[in-house]
Amino acid sequence: MEREPLISIRCLVYNHEPFLRQCLDGIVMQQTDYPYEAIVHDDASTDGSAAIIREYAEKYPDIIKPIFETENQFRKDRSVIRKKMDAACRGKYWAVCEGDDFWTDPQKLQMQVSVLESNPDCSMCCSAVKYYSQKQQRYTRVHHCRKGDGSLPVEDVIKRGGLYIPSCSIVYRKSIKDHYPDYCLNCHVGDFPLQIMCAMKGEIYYFDRYMATYRIENNNSWIGQNENKAVITAKDISRWKSEVDMYKGYAKDYPKYGKVFQDRIAYFLNYRLPNPRVSREQYSLFAEAFKDELLHYSLFWRIDAYFRHRRGLLSRAYKWVAARTMLSSFGMKYWMFKYLDE
Repeated sequence: MEREPLISIRCLVYNHEPFLRQCLDGIVMQQTDYPYEAIVHDDASTDGSAAIIREYAEKYPDIIKPIFETENQFRKDRSVIRKKMDAACRGKYWAVCEGDDFWTDPQKLQMQVSVLESNPDCSMCCSAVKYYSQKQQRYTRVHHCRKGDGSLPVEDVIKRGGLYIPSCSIVYRKSIKDHYPDYCLNCHVGDFPLQIMCAMKGEIYYFDRYMATYRIENNNSWIGQNENKAVITAKDISRWKSEVDMYKGYAKDYPKYGKVFQDRIAYFLNYRLPNPRVSREQYSLFAEAFKDELLHYSLFWRIDAYFRHRRGLLSRAYKWVAARTMLSSFGMKYWMFKYLDE
């Protein structure tokens, strides 16, 4: 009789043929004291991804559990994919490894689940990862969340964004999503709301050990397709609104961190704020869409918005005076400057 898996791996695939074997090899090589499964969802790929998944499912039937779509669901209604994956995953713990990323440590699942099993207050485990640039065809750096093993501060999880904890490194309790709020479900990104919820519900434990590789500068990825867009569209505004609404939802439900979420909203919007000297139309579209948020900016974030588009026009003396004024008058902390160019 087949034993129930303790952990389910969620693997989303779309046109990942060049990378998929590396991804699946990292999954099947895991050495654990308990059974695990990998739900591999192919969203109607037009390359050879489906054939590779079938090959691995035949070779590792106890691990690889495929789901094949005949029509691309991401473009129609991405919630269909989430619901299918949720229904298929049987494990007490869920891990994430999308088809263009891969695991490098055969002890990854064993180590992370051991922490979760022995510590009921721990909601998520993650690790250091290496970044591999598909464009440059080389590893560019190792990403560390902190120095040494240990817990991650809640404020850092919120302030430093979704790439602070690369999704390919995480294992989390399935129960975290049992009562998932709508502002998380409706957000255009899935990993960052999850990370924040885990931080709200418990401890996030970090292994300062390289366990996975996160592929960057990949034109086939969702991030690669949305980088460096010159023109803001109505779809962009809608996506950004869903993220701002997510921050607002958390600020309301967890008022202890309300100020942190307010700062995250301001940073998020300033980072995307169009330059009015380049396109007044783009700036007006953005300002109208987020007028309520912009009106509630603190002085610090108003100055930050000003600096972003006028750095080349301000003299060194003015910049120095403005920086000293912000630091002395408003007690702004180092992290605000550290992550302005995140």
